[in-house]
Amino acid sequence: MEELHSESQQAEPDPLPAPKIIGLTGGIGSGKTTVAQFIEEFGFPVYYSDDRAKDIVNENEDLKAKIKELLGNEAYNENGLYDRKFVAEKVFNNDDLLEGLNGIIHPAVRTDFEDWVKAQKKYLVFKETALLFELKLNQQCYKSILVTAEDNIRMKRVMDRDGKTYREVQAIMEHQMPEKDKIKLADCIIYNNTNLEDLKEHTEKVIFDIE
Repeated sequence: MEELHSESQQAEPDPLPAPKIIGLTGGIGSGKTTVAQFIEEFGFPVYYSDDRAKDIVNENEDLKAKIKELLGNEAYNENGLYDRKFVAEKVFNNDDLLEGLNGIIHPAVRTDFEDWVKAQKKYLVFKETALLFELKLNQQCYKSILVTAEDNIRMKRVMDRDGKTYREVQAIMEHQMPEKDKIKLADCIIYNNTNLEDLKEHTEKVIFDIE
């Protein structure tokens, strides 16, 4: 006997298409975080990879154990919290330790990001990360955006913001991928050499030009 269906019964709605992932990056002092905040103002969700990594290293017990095994118990302070200063000094001039640490943290952040994406409703979502090109994460993105500025401008911003010396900022910048290499890899570039008004206008144009 043919099964009868209520007229009010409706077919399941089609699932929403997966959002397009846009990678957002920039070197120290570039204004990457400010651009990310503008993007949120325009109504798009932003996943802050570096901030989430700070949370994950304190939340995930398995991660804690692996980091202590790699860097020693001092990687966490007496309150059981990740000691960023100790870790930064430990890995700063040791590529093997840095690679090992990244190998522990980045897979966990990737899984966290994938879960976050599944919960989003917008057609574009943004992944803010300092190491977009270094870790080849741009290959997993629909488009990549680089926020950049002249070296002397970035240098002054960081010195004013963090109270660091010229040589301290220079050492950090020398450990990052050169801007000229990032520019070659980026799909879109936002230049931040003037003021916030210009930066917001340029950001808006780049974001809404993405198809």
